[in-house]
Amino acid sequence: MKNALLPFVLAVFFLTLSCAQKPNYRLTIENSLDVPRAFETVEIHKSDLKLKEGEPFENFAVRDIKTKTVLVSQFVDEDLDGEVDVLLFQPEIGAKSTKEFELVFSEEVTEPEVIEYCYSRFVPERTDDYAWENNKVGFRTYGPNAQYRFENNLKEGTLSSGIDAWLKRVDYSIINSWYKKYTEKTGTYHEDTGEGLDNFHVGSSRGIGGIAIKQDTTFYISKNFINWKTITTGPIRTSFVLDYGDWDANGQIISEKKHITLDYGSNLSKFDIEVSGVNSIYTGLTLHENDGETNQNKEAGWISYWQPHGKSELGTAIIVPNHNMLSSELYITTLKDRSNLYAEVEVENGIATFYSGFGWKEAGEFTTKEVWENYLNNFILKANTPLTITFN
Repeated sequence: MKNALLPFVLAVFFLTLSCAQKPNYRLTIENSLDVPRAFETVEIHKSDLKLKEGEPFENFAVRDIKTKTVLVSQFVDEDLDGEVDVLLFQPEIGAKSTKEFELVFSEEVTEPEVIEYCYSRFVPERTDDYAWENNKVGFRTYGPNAQYRFENNLKEGTLSSGIDAWLKRVDYSIINSWYKKYTEKTGTYHEDTGEGLDNFHVGSSRGIGGIAIKQDTTFYISKNFINWKTITTGPIRTSFVLDYGDWDANGQIISEKKHITLDYGSNLSKFDIEVSGVNSIYTGLTLHENDGETNQNKEAGWISYWQPHGKSELGTAIIVPNHNMLSSELYITTLKDRSNLYAEVEVENGIATFYSGFGWKEAGEFTTKEVWENYLNNFILKANTPLTITFN
């Protein structure tokens, strides 16, 4: 009788053991560069894993195998179908080295505190801006109501597809509090009370990363965005889509849709521009009073403008990865706000990709033009040599 029960007992034992030991997924991340890496976002797609039936992707946490440290992570539903597609985290990896991580079930570990540093939203209370920020920088651009107001001579109208800079010197979110000052008339974000301010003029210029289409010697630009869609906000990334619809560039019909991403720790937003009708686009930096220093580095893949700004100084830049910067042009004109430093970006498979952003001297990190341009060189080096992920 005992021998007859033994196979049944063993089967129950191994079934219980297999249920208790939930599978972990291991991955190795390699940095092939001679510089340490930090504030670079690793993306683990659900399709990268061979998940068992019923195994929930969204229940994973990321743990350093050696130190047992659980990293801050973020799940994203990229296609907005109600199911998460991607897991994001930011490892720190030394020069010419590798690190091993594992995906463990979050119920089995203590996860770190999460703060939503990367934030964006549509802002109907200030006509209809779309604003975004992380722990370093803030931006905004303008929607259809602002365009309607401009074209009908109403108050608070803005006609621009340029990108505005919000100069912040705190790491926490300021979008809601700055707009609250505006709506409640308790202050203004155009004055610095310790957090920073918006004193960056855009007008019809390209601001920091608005695009243009060049026909012969003339640059043509779109108007305000017509639709928006927020994809994610969180501790690692905010991303969203702005649709500009079809517009006319001297008889040539252009479609333009911006996919914009801003990650924790970065001074630069990533722009993936869906565009049709052209083989290249131009993206520009406004020159304001044209009293700063421009630099055009086609070999590296960036343009930069270091300028006096208020009582301080400001560096702006556009970076084009993967050697897709075709040319650059310093365009000076007597037309108001139309003088810009441009980078020409190749369109590949209907998409033009670049990064744009700024460093404000008052924030304490970029105190000189040389420090700013060193950041740009390091940024493009890392963008062109991404971290390598191997699944074990």
